[in-house]
Amino acid sequence: MRFLKQNYGWMIVAVLASLPLLAIFNMLHFDFSDAITISLIEESGGKGKTTLEMLYHVSGEFAIRWMTAVLTLTPVFIIFGVSNLFVRQAMGIATAIWSILHFIIFVAAEGFLETFTQVNYVAGFIAILIIIPLLFTSNRKSMKLLKVKWKKLQSLAYVAILLSLIHVAILDKTWIIYAVIVGLGFIIRVPVIKDEILKMRKSRKAAKS
Repeated sequence: MRFLKQNYGWMIVAVLASLPLLAIFNMLHFDFSDAITISLIEESGGKGKTTLEMLYHVSGEFAIRWMTAVLTLTPVFIIFGVSNLFVRQAMGIATAIWSILHFIIFVAAEGFLETFTQVNYVAGFIAILIIIPLLFTSNRKSMKLLKVKWKKLQSLAYVAILLSLIHVAILDKTWIIYAVIVGLGFIIRVPVIKDEILKMRKSRKAAKS
């Protein structure tokens, strides 16, 4: 029971991040008869999309959703004073896993060299290159080892979301809602606005006590 109280946050994130994998697996056929082979189940995409298009859609959509969610945590802390390092780390890991999965699906279907044929692909690839070191340093050991440099490294997440938004916008997918959420988060981080919010939060807390 004590374990659940201390860890329920990241466990919920883990479950939420894992559930969409069921949709991915339902579109794939695994053959273990000889060597392990994976093939697409045709016409399992739905919504007028091919199976491959749906794989792109699901993996890419959840990658940018989790990335946006991670970047809202600091604004949430500023406004409400609520923060949980383990939840933040779990959400960061979910972002990285879905982003890497999206890239693996693309490379498996199109080939690695296709990555460099369009601006949106290049933007997505650079975002992946940024996300990978963020994944491996998303732990307390790295925080202690890197110290001040850890925050600077993690701030590259803002570059990754910008590149991801460019990637999605060029593909003409839904991106405005993510841009608005991230934009509001940046506004809340502006020192003048941040300080005012913190003052309001402290005065509200003092009034209650």
